[in-house]
Amino acid sequence: MSTLVTGGTGFLGRRIVERLLAQGRGVTVLGRTPAPDLVARGVKFIRASLDDPAAVEAACAGITSVFHTAARVGVWGRYDDFFRTNVLGTRALLAGCRRHGVRTFVHTSTPSVVYNGRDLAGADESLPLTTACPSPYPLTKAIAEREVLAAHSPELRTIALRPHLIWGVGDPHLVPRVLARARAGRLRIVGTGRNRVDLVHIENAVDAHLLAEQALGLCHVIRDKASPAAGRAYFITNGEPVVLWDWINGLLTALGEPPVTKKIPLGVASLVGVACETAWRVLPLRGEPPMTRFIAAELAKDHWFDLTAARRDLGYEPRISMAAGTDALVAALQR
Repeated sequence: MSTLVTGGTGFLGRRIVERLLAQGRGVTVLGRTPAPDLVARGVKFIRASLDDPAAVEAACAGITSVFHTAARVGVWGRYDDFFRTNVLGTRALLAGCRRHGVRTFVHTSTPSVVYNGRDLAGADESLPLTTACPSPYPLTKAIAEREVLAAHSPELRTIALRPHLIWGVGDPHLVPRVLARARAGRLRIVGTGRNRVDLVHIENAVDAHLLAEQALGLCHVIRDKASPAAGRAYFITNGEPVVLWDWINGLLTALGEPPVTKKIPLGVASLVGVACETAWRVLPLRGEPPMTRFIAAELAKDHWFDLTAARRDLGYEPRISMAAGTDALVAALQR
């Protein structure tokens, strides 16, 4: 059994690759960043981006199972750039799967595909996909998820997972950005500071991906029976919503940093976001704006999710608790 992992040098993708190698499985990685350490361990590495449909389709030759973790991420940028990678790249991958007889496709989506500008408290998979979001990332990921699930068939079984704010030791994105902004004095509590948010530890996210593959029938499920998980999407979290700003300040305090105390009302933050978006669009300026309407909403509103479906259909149960994961992260950052 040979498995393709797109984005296999990223935070989530690499951990999936390492887990597959530990199982003795053959692994191919499609990515832009060379990984000589993985090649030395027997991984076949294809250096290509999702923007190259020919390379993406060809990468599916001889593959049984795909974990599609690669994507263009971020809260700001040209819609066309996000569409080319997240939608057209996914389409090319699906075409390659059909052409080469791939049996299982596990797609890494995001909870922001159901963004609606409102609090999401205990939200489940019945929420509709967003069609109106002030960020191109959720919009294009929603299109990609819809097409992945629509592609499900007896020949190619598909599933989408929506891990929320992946973190843990080795995280190159979430926690480092929070720490950098806090240390620069640029972090503000948006809104009341009492909003509750779900996160998911990296090891729990990997568990969910492997369980999703298993549920589709590759490993231990009778292959001639359809899994209830087939063609569906699932929220994946730690199942322990935290008060976001309490968790951030607890992390900062444990690392010897002053907690964030300054606040900005959500309405003001949204207006700042509009001004920043306009400046970045008109001038244009490089990088991401320090504030956008999407960031303001994400920092101020509830977004935590019901795990009932993932527990029932995938057998998913978070192994690493928020407390244990935070302790391990603090210890790693203090080294």
